[in-house]
Amino acid sequence: MNYDLNQFVGQKEEKNATYKALRKLLTLINDERRTLMLAFIAILINSGLSLVGPMLIGRTIDRYIQTKQYDGVLRNAGLLLGLYTIAFGTNYLQTRLMGGVGQRTLFKLRNAVFTKLQELPVAFFNQNKAGDLISRINNDTDKLNQFFSQSLMQFVGSLFTMTGAGLFLLFIDLPLGAAALSPSIFIWLFTKATSAWVKRKNAVNLKSVGGLSAEIQENLNNFKVIIAFNRRDYFRKRFAEANQQNYRTAVEAGIANNVFIPVYGLAASVGQLIVLTFGIYLISTGHFSIGLLLSFLSYVTNFYNPLRQLAALWANFQVALAGWDRISHMLALQSDLQILENPLTVPTSSLLSFQNVSFSYPNGHEVLHNISFTLERGKTYALVGPTGGGKTTTASLIARLYDPTSGTVLLDGKDIRTYGSEERTRKIGFILQEPFLFTGTVRENILYGNERYQNYSNEQLAQVIREANLEGLLDHFDEGLDTNVLATGDSISLGQKQLIAFMRAVLRNPDLLILDEATANIDTVTEQLLEEILQNLPETTTRIIIAHRLNTIETADEIFFINAGQVTRAGSFNEAVDMLLQGKRVS
Repeated sequence: MNYDLNQFVGQKEEKNATYKALRKLLTLINDERRTLMLAFIAILINSGLSLVGPMLIGRTIDRYIQTKQYDGVLRNAGLLLGLYTIAFGTNYLQTRLMGGVGQRTLFKLRNAVFTKLQELPVAFFNQNKAGDLISRINNDTDKLNQFFSQSLMQFVGSLFTMTGAGLFLLFIDLPLGAAALSPSIFIWLFTKATSAWVKRKNAVNLKSVGGLSAEIQENLNNFKVIIAFNRRDYFRKRFAEANQQNYRTAVEAGIANNVFIPVYGLAASVGQLIVLTFGIYLISTGHFSIGLLLSFLSYVTNFYNPLRQLAALWANFQVALAGWDRISHMLALQSDLQILENPLTVPTSSLLSFQNVSFSYPNGHEVLHNISFTLERGKTYALVGPTGGGKTTTASLIARLYDPTSGTVLLDGKDIRTYGSEERTRKIGFILQEPFLFTGTVRENILYGNERYQNYSNEQLAQVIREANLEGLLDHFDEGLDTNVLATGDSISLGQKQLIAFMRAVLRNPDLLILDEATANIDTVTEQLLEEILQNLPETTTRIIIAHRLNTIETADEIFFINAGQVTRAGSFNEAVDMLLQGKRVS
């Protein structure tokens, strides 16, 4: 299955895309309906009170100022002050309410994205850069937060104010109102024509931000290598290219986001000019009053000012939609490692078997072709072969990090796809070639994913380690279980990282233990200690060893030679050496 997220950008149908995306966005805040209703009521009150003001001012001019009835002016001034004070309070209330909605939505969305990442298989992470995924979780979700906390209610309020002002204009004088609103037709056509273009520009920019983040993360992770080979120039060149691309797309997105503002401003100016010209003419013919013209101009302003705000808000909306597209594509992904129902058990004495298994990576050549073999309980098996021959791929299929392209893998006589993740990982332990550790302590790392000992004290856990014959490994850490570990690995050696991974796997007491170059970075004495621990595992534990050094597979019960898509039973150790020497380099 192809999990490349970048292939989705820009492939959606544009027709009704905005409406559909808005509906999807609003589903994120379904449980915020009560808060949204309160905020909506507050913004309606705020907008309604702001619409009353111009009419009250016009009537004050015509009835009181022109007739010099200053007591009426003072009364209406006091009334206006009260209305605007209430409007200020409702505006503050909706800002507070929507700020909370935005932050809660951001919290839930980031949790949803991170939870989805936990469900996706290894293939997903092989096809997508970590920096781009981080950008989706941090940057793209924040764009949505800004939309919900700042733009959504402003958007609604602007629409309500604009609609109310338009109705007032038409109610006061239909011909003059229609003339004042006529430039808005051009605005609607322009917005409809450019919205998809604006959204595409923002999508490209968000993608480039993810690319820049991925480039920085990759280079910082490998900075030691860059220093060792004195290739800072390579780092600078790669960063400069990514930064230049991000700069270019950011400029294009900025132009797209700001294209509405001058157009909307021009339409507002044209509308005011029409009202002023037509209104003065109506006053001269006795069909209009000065106060009514001022009210009319205020309503024109109340119509077009929200349009100007909508210009900026619409751009923010397009940014949010572009971010939502990138997030929703990730949330819509489903793992191809599905759990099969109604498992059929095949009577067998073997622990694991491959039946006509083939495998290809996405967009890659076939790594394994129609292979079949069985593994018996309690035996030790070695997988040997040249680099790229398929040893680690075979081990990954055994651990179900991937599913075969065709064929079946049976574990205890059942299709391995029928096991849940928890049961499968309890049965199969995997010590990776490059073990990954979390920032924390040795204790936290060896108990990762092992609920059985989570509540044990250090003394109780130390006793479990002694019973598992792992005490000699723990002696390699100055502070024992409390030794600090950094995810970067700078606090401990690579060999110590492998020891932690070894203890983590053995303490789970798996039925099948896979060791992928588990002794590659440790000294000979410690390697002998590991060999003794492996020999002392329960008699029913099956061991699979992937090794480059031939001495590590000398005691294996059976050896499989893997190369060119085939798995061949090598038989004895000497036969395996002969196969390797026949033009095959040990990788």
